[in-house]
Amino acid sequence: MHFVVRWPDESVTACYSPSLVVRDFLSEGATYDVPTFVSLCREALTIASDRVREKYGFACSLAAAELARIDALAARFSEPSAVVLVEQFRL
Repeated sequence: MHFVVRWPDESVTACYSPSLVVRDFLSEGATYDVPTFVSLCREALTIASDRVREKYGFACSLAAAELARIDALAARFSEPSAVVLVEQFRL
């Protein structure tokens, strides 16, 4: 699935998760301060990758790559008031 987010600079990113578990951590239409957003994504994508490992015997490299991309994008925003909006989930 994908979850579309709007960053504090108004740029939009479609992020990938190999599992619907991301819906347990993020809510469509909700805003999160950047560190909280990254932390929630880390938890969700780790669980998603673990689910792939359980099913196929190896971790999901796409989940790891997506988390690295989220970390890099988030690093651009250090202001305490910066928030990320989760615009939508796409299956």
